[in-house]
Amino acid sequence: MIARYAAGMRLGVTLPQTSRYDLAHDVTEFARVAEEIGFDSLWAYERILAPEDTSGAHGLYGIPDLAWPQSYSHTTDALVTLTLAAAVTSRAELGTGVLVPGLHLPFRLARTLAALDAAAGGRVIAGLGSGWSIDEFEATAPRPIGERGKALDEFLDIAAAVWGPDPVSYTTDRYHLAPSRVNPKPARRVPVFLAGSNRTALGRIARRADGWLPTGVPPRRVGEILAGIRAQAAEAGRDPAGIGCAFQLGMRSLAEVPTAGRQPYTGSVQQVVEDILALEAAGVDHVYVTLSSAAQNLKELVGAAENLHTEARAAGL
Repeated sequence: MIARYAAGMRLGVTLPQTSRYDLAHDVTEFARVAEEIGFDSLWAYERILAPEDTSGAHGLYGIPDLAWPQSYSHTTDALVTLTLAAAVTSRAELGTGVLVPGLHLPFRLARTLAALDAAAGGRVIAGLGSGWSIDEFEATAPRPIGERGKALDEFLDIAAAVWGPDPVSYTTDRYHLAPSRVNPKPARRVPVFLAGSNRTALGRIARRADGWLPTGVPPRRVGEILAGIRAQAAEAGRDPAGIGCAFQLGMRSLAEVPTAGRQPYTGSVQQVVEDILALEAAGVDHVYVTLSSAAQNLKELVGAAENLHTEARAAGL
């Protein structure tokens, strides 16, 4: 374990991935500008489809009849998006927030992430989750959604082998690799951050991950859960100081909201900076903000990014 997550708050932003942007131009332009502004990381998420039928188990997050956001019907591939960003940047880390390994063949995904990290000079953060969409699993996954936890563990095992020294070999109940040379290797040991908040997910993070990738959890609760993960990690013989936390701060609007009764992670850039300060106090060392979901076009996105970075640094972050 590399204990590298206590050196102060790192600040990131999501890349544009939806139809409100000119994706032939805006991904590379924003990535370049965001790095120039001073952001530490750039992130992309995975969404491969949006079902017409959202009844029953087809609802958002599996909640019956809950509609999916319109943006999910047009989302660029996360790894293609990060590859575009890698080509025009040299310093910012490139994170998946989140990628669902269960939707992919594990060997192919591990090799693609290794190639991206090698091409980017060692900047990839593998933010992973077990997934929740029955439609996505039925469309493409090697395993059914009921085995999504097993699929995630399987990927972690296979990735550890593929990213390790040659010859690579492994055997699972589904896949077999005879000793082989598998290249390129990642330029660094790829940090693995895992999403989730139930007991199984948190236990997996404590045993296997470099950090936790939460979203929407109030700051005080984040601190409590993170302390529990680190305690479990210590019980498993791991260094608790090596368990990081990259928090996805989801913004849907840039408009200010009334201070009285304001819910966490709502309001203007200035208001969410207060939330980032609270997350830092709770032990979070990396926050990335979904400005691309709040802005309407590239010009507004760049302006919001400049504002966020200025306000955050002025606040001492």
